[in-house]
Parts: sequence; structure tokens; C-alpha cells
Amino acid sequence: MQTPTSSLESAKAILGITSFRSYQEDIINQVLMGNHSLVIMPTGMGKSICYQIPALVLEGMTIVISPLIALMYDQVAALRNKGIDATFINSSLSKEERNSRYESVAVNKYKILYVTPERFRSSKFLDVLSNVRISLLAIDEAHCISQWGHDFRPDYSRMREIRGILKNPTTIALTATATKRIQDDIIFELGLHSEQMKIYHGGIARQNLYLHVESFVEETIKWNAILNLLQSSPPGPKVIYFNLIDKLEKFSEFLISNTTKHHIYHGKLSPHERNKIQRNFLTQKDGILLATNAFGMGIDKSDIRMVIHAELPLSIESYYQEIGRAGRDGVNAKCYLFYTESDLAVLLDFIEWQNPDPHFIKRVYETLVFAGDSLRSIDYKDLQAKVVHKNRGDHRLQTVLNLFDRYGVTSGDIELNSLRVRGILPKELTLKETWDEKKQNSLKRLYEMLMYIKSNNCRRLFLYDYFGETFHECSHCDICSNQI
Repeated sequence: MQTPTSSLESAKAILGITSFRSYQEDIINQVLMGNHSLVIMPTGMGKSICYQIPALVLEGMTIVISPLIALMYDQVAALRNKGIDATFINSSLSKEERNSRYESVAVNKYKILYVTPERFRSSKFLDVLSNVRISLLAIDEAHCISQWGHDFRPDYSRMREIRGILKNPTTIALTATATKRIQDDIIFELGLHSEQMKIYHGGIARQNLYLHVESFVEETIKWNAILNLLQSSPPGPKVIYFNLIDKLEKFSEFLISNTTKHHIYHGKLSPHERNKIQRNFLTQKDGILLATNAFGMGIDKSDIRMVIHAELPLSIESYYQEIGRAGRDGVNAKCYLFYTESDLAVLLDFIEWQNPDPHFIKRVYETLVFAGDSLRSIDYKDLQAKVVHKNRGDHRLQTVLNLFDRYGVTSGDIELNSLRVRGILPKELTLKETWDEKKQNSLKRLYEMLMYIKSNNCRRLFLYDYFGETFHECSHCDICSNQI
């Protein structure tokens, strides 16, 4: 095992850090003193340094919990290039590769280990950790912990249990966005009290980002506006976000018909295709990428010059995270939100799909149980026909299958004919009050998004108010620019 570095300065040298930004140094010292921290810092401001440096200084191993397999690849590769013993264990590995890394963890080979929260379901993994000293637990994308967050993941809600399994190590939780309610929920779900966890809020200021919102009466006019913007803009990497894969593919055909080169990235592509497209885009100094929100979290590309939302985002949090991927090098970048009123109907459908009622959840479970051994011969379309009566526009089934996987109700993948029922239906998935409250929360976030796009006041002022920040100045949005 790589021995800990003797000092903060030597750790900085290994990682190539010459100076700290924002609250980085204070956060690092807080962690080294064994104190818990919640770090809210804009994308690109160096959150990972806040746990990587302490990981090198402290005895024992640091576990980093992340929902992002792509991020694990990139960060581990970067750390290993600097001579740091780091690795990841996730579902992308073969059984033989996982077992090999388990053995290496057991003999204390690594200083930093990246895992998804789902890894803590594995009894073998827990056995391996039982004799390993964990000095630090870092939780990336910590907003996923909160049921009130825009990207809640059930396995993240086990953080209190996971901290107990790891013997309650010093904990640092990190995210780019968190309202006061979400901050409080993160601390509670970690099993801590507010006085036990110091909050470092780096603000949401990204003055180099120009913010622009524009409405259109119909989609064809909107698409032509995006095309004109792409053709008139200077070179530089650009990302265009869509909510629906179908819309993304149709817009791709539109660009092809207008001889505009681009790439596409969405969840229906194979992992190999996604990785290839992502790595090509990361190395390009120009290029257009059409993407769903499957692209972006943890992507380390500093020179994206433009982010365009071609459809209305579902929440202020997701919108802010996605525009935060532009201009991370500090150079000016532009962020456009183009929408039509019909986008709202799509988002309302999204909320229905993301919040299936308990009766539907029970129906899916009972259908899977009734299928028994024949489940291996049923594909997604077959199951869809059984539970939603061939309505292909109803995507509640995918939400339920994701929930079943995350709660351990099922294992395997229906597309690989390996789906199996392995547990009972948890009570928390069938409580009507819980789903009603979650749905109302989603509707509230959508309402806030509508207030943002309809506001006649400064874009930044609205965002600062939403996240509970103190507003300073703007002059770099469509509202303020028109007033100069």
C-alpha cells in the first residue's frame, strides 16, 4: 500500500496543485482534523481536490461514493498517472476483475477506492472491508441523497447505514447544487446533526456564463433558431440538451439535412458507443454533441463554449448543473434555453412517469412474480404490453424496474434476458402518501422552472434567490444586457 504523504505540501505536489481556490484549503484542514463537511461548490471549481489531498495525507483508505461510472474511469486514470494507488469497483468489471480488486483492497493496496452506492449490497464487498481501515468517506453528487433533490437515488438513502458499516469515518459530502432544504436532508440522512457538519458554500457565481432564455411558437421555428445560432457562432465545443431521445434523433436528422456535423449521446446507445463518443468529444477543440441528461455529470471538459437547452429542463437544479458544464476554464461561454409551450406537456408526462402510483408498482411486481421462470423469455416490449396495455408512450415501467433494481427486489437485466425476482416488495414503495408528496415536490420544482423562464428580472438574481445566495451583480444575461 502506498504510504501516506508526510505533509499537505507534499500531497499538493503529487497532485500538481500550486494554489487553492475558494474554500478548498479550509475544507481540507477541516477534514484532516477529523471533522465532517458538506461542500457546495460550482462545477469546475475543484471539489475532488477537497478529498483527494486528505486521502494522501491520512492513514488508511479513502472510499469515494459516486453514481458516475464514467467519472470513476477518468479520475482513477488521472490519479494513477500521478503515481497514486487508486482504483474503482463497479458493474462494468467482469467477475474475475472484481474479485482481483477485492483481493487487493483486502491487503491494503489502495489509497483511494471509487464505488457506486449499490456496491454496498454485495456481502462479499462488505466482508472485504471488514478488516480495512477507512480514514475518510467522500460522497460525490451528494444531492442524490435527498429525496427532495432532482436526482434522488434510493441506494444513496442508505448513507447512514453505510457510514455505520465503515465504522463512522470522517465524512465529506460534495455537490454543485443544494437548496437549504436539501442541505438539511443530506445531513439528516448521513445520521448527523447540523452542528456536527460544517457547510462550505462556494456560491453559484459563474460570471463568465451568458444566460439567455427565448420562447418560440412552434418547434420548427425553434430548430431553425438553433441552427442559425450554431452556424453563426465561433468554433468551440457545444452541447445541446434534450429531454427525449425521440426529439434528439429527429433534431439530428434535421442537422444532417442541413449538412451540420454532430454526434449524439443518450442512454439507449451501448456502453461502448457512449464511451467512444464521450472520449472523442473530450479531446475535440470543436464539435456539436446532442445529448440527454445521460451526458455530463462528472465530465471533465473545461472548454465547452456553449450549452443549449432545446427543451425546457425539469428543474432549476438540473438546468443549473447542465449550464455549469460550460466555460469551466473561466473563459466566456453562452447558455441558451429555447422552448415552446408544448414542452410543458412533455414535462408533466415526465413527472407522471417518474412517480408511478403504488397500484402500478404492485401490478408490475405481481406480473414479474406470476411470470416465474418464463421471465427469461420476456423482453421489455412484452412486459410493457402486459402492464400498460401497449401504450409505448408510457414510461412508468422503466422507473419501476429501476426502483426494483435499486431496492434489491430484482437482479439482472430484462434486455439481457437475465431479470429475476429476488425479494419481496418493500413497504416504502407502496405508500401512497410518499408518492403523492414526491409528485407534488416534482410539480413544485417544475413551477419554479416556469417562473424562471417567464421572469422579466435578472436571470442571476432569480437563481441566487432560489439557492438562497446573496446577489452581487450581473450585466451578463439577456435581461440585463437589454437594459444596458
